[in-house]
Amino acid sequence: MITRQGYHAAMSKQITPTESLDNAAPAASAPVRTSTSYAHDKAKILARLRRMEGQVRGVQRMVEGDEYCLDILTQLSAIIAAARQTGLLVLEDHVRGCVADAWREGADEENREELMTELIGAIDRFGRTVG
Repeated sequence: MITRQGYHAAMSKQITPTESLDNAAPAASAPVRTSTSYAHDKAKILARLRRMEGQVRGVQRMVEGDEYCLDILTQLSAIIAAARQTGLLVLEDHVRGCVADAWREGADEENREELMTELIGAIDRFGRTVG
């Protein structure tokens, strides 16, 4: 099922135990997943990512210039905080767009379970990386 926001219910190719990632079907045959759920925040997300990119380059210059460790850590903390805020924005847009629309448009019980499993997994991964 594909919603207006681009959510596709068949989220990933299942790989059997005898099949490895190396011999899985080429990516071209897998469904392309796109989303417009963050369209209204896209400019803000891109601006934040560009700002973070500049911060990372600044930290690289600091390391190359042998600057003080705590100054580098301070900048890294700012980058991590920016990544956390950007990720939360994308996650919120995903829930309000992709997940809510699929739910409203009548996803069957199997697709709803898949939605919830995917969402819980995403929140878990996000929480571990930014927590």
